[in-house]
Amino acid sequence: MSIDSFEQLTTRIGRSRRRRCGSTPALIVFIAYAPTSSYGEDEIKAFYMDLEKFYREDHTFYKVIVGDVRAKIGPRRTPEELHIGTHGLQWNEQGVRLSEFIMTMKPIHGNSQLQKPTPYDGRLSRPVESTITTTSSLTEGFA
Repeated sequence: MSIDSFEQLTTRIGRSRRRRCGSTPALIVFIAYAPTSSYGEDEIKAFYMDLEKFYREDHTFYKVIVGDVRAKIGPRRTPEELHIGTHGLQWNEQGVRLSEFIMTMKPIHGNSQLQKPTPYDGRLSRPVESTITTTSSLTEGFA
């Protein structure tokens, strides 16, 4: 499978298309980095509206969202746990937004709490913190 194209959809969302054969994309990977909580409500809301719009308009069998959505989404004993699990220590506003996105779009949420290695050179790094997909086969091995 090779990369067919990459598009920067917004300053915070990119899309990579991968083709197996023929003209139908086999896999779409969205790369998303949510605004921090220091941004205004309008910017955060716009990010999730854009992400939902791009996710809906792509008609590919496999869709994956990776990136840093800056969300803490657990533990909490609610119906959302059936969809998103208990991957963090506490909820934050971004966690509520991510939960709403997942409940609306019905993807499988792979994880949102990865142990981050400490960089040896003291620089900050932005590792992938969340994996969301349309099928559970792509998230096997994530806990």
